[in-house]
Amino acid sequence: MAIDSEHSRAWRSAPVGIVGLGLIGGSIALDLRRHGLRVQALVHRAETAERARQRGLADLVSTDAAVLSDCALVVLALPLDRLLEPDPALVAAIPEQAVLTDVGSVKQSVLEVWQRLHGRFVASHPMAGTAQAGVDAGVEGLFSGRTWVATPNAQTELGALACVQDLAVLLGARWLCCPAADHDRAVALISHLPVLVSAALLQTADRAAAMADGGSSGTLGSLVRALASSGFADTTRVGGGNPMLGTLMARSNRTAVQLALAAYRQALGAMEEQLSAGDWAALEADLRQAQSLRPEFVSTDRSAG
Repeated sequence: MAIDSEHSRAWRSAPVGIVGLGLIGGSIALDLRRHGLRVQALVHRAETAERARQRGLADLVSTDAAVLSDCALVVLALPLDRLLEPDPALVAAIPEQAVLTDVGSVKQSVLEVWQRLHGRFVASHPMAGTAQAGVDAGVEGLFSGRTWVATPNAQTELGALACVQDLAVLLGARWLCCPAADHDRAVALISHLPVLVSAALLQTADRAAAMADGGSSGTLGSLVRALASSGFADTTRVGGGNPMLGTLMARSNRTAVQLALAAYRQALGAMEEQLSAGDWAALEADLRQAQSLRPEFVSTDRSAG
């Protein structure tokens, strides 16, 4: 879709509403202000509002939903549970003519909820993140070079979709559209599964060492902690993140995550069989395939969150 039309950029002449100033909402707000746009933010707690003002995240920060009243574009940067069970006061405060989008990591269920509530809703998900959270987590440039995916359906207004695309491109993201169900299956494999796998790896290192030490934290437990370095840090980063966020992702995308876990279990089982049989040629072949596949998923200029 072309995005250089005057209509798709009309939202830029009015305030942009951001609901939630955590990592994603705060980063969007900072980037928009850097581009000279006015940002008006709605947050849940007074202390969050005060800290957001200190950081200069928005031109106006309030706990009153009326702050959204003159916004032409509103971004819901809320946890999944608050997207799936929205506050009626928030819904009522969003201007009828405003373009509305979200940044949630699960799309099918969010699309079903919000498309009933607002006629100009566009389900979207910027694939960017860090290990930080909260009002101090937002940073400039978070979306530069990252994929921003939207999941429109037949009811999605094309003009609203163009506005959200213009937002993503303005923030330096690469735009992508796909069906919501496809998005949820994909993120189960590349985003939600790694959270559970890396959490399991942390638990395995702790419990297996404790078992070898006779059920207490002893010599091996201390040693595995002392020896853990960059490789272990890389493979466990997301598993050491926000437990509530990980649980919400799994709960909201349950079926796809279950299928992803089953596929992963099958791959682990095959490697276990190779070890039992001493089939080193087969193991090396699998590792070579993994080596060749990795650049297709991760490179210096591509990252998913």
